[in-house]
Amino acid sequence: MERVQVLSSSIAGVGYCADRRVLEIEFINGGVYEYLEVPRDEFRAMLASPSKGRHVNDSIKTRYAFRRCAQ
Repeated sequence: MERVQVLSSSIAGVGYCADRRVLEIEFINGGVYEYLEVPRDEFRAMLASPSKGRHVNDSIKTRYAFRRCAQ
């Protein structure tokens, strides 16, 4: 999945697959996670948020199943 860089102190890049509804996040520490069944609007809200890390912590990690990806 192609990722775009974001301005964040905790997130290096994000990608989204609309067909699979998967949000992929690469964290600054090197971890890459896929969040499952994420609506496109949630992805857009994260990109528009002034704090990407806070949005992920408050709205994504608490609501969507995830899995760690091999790097």
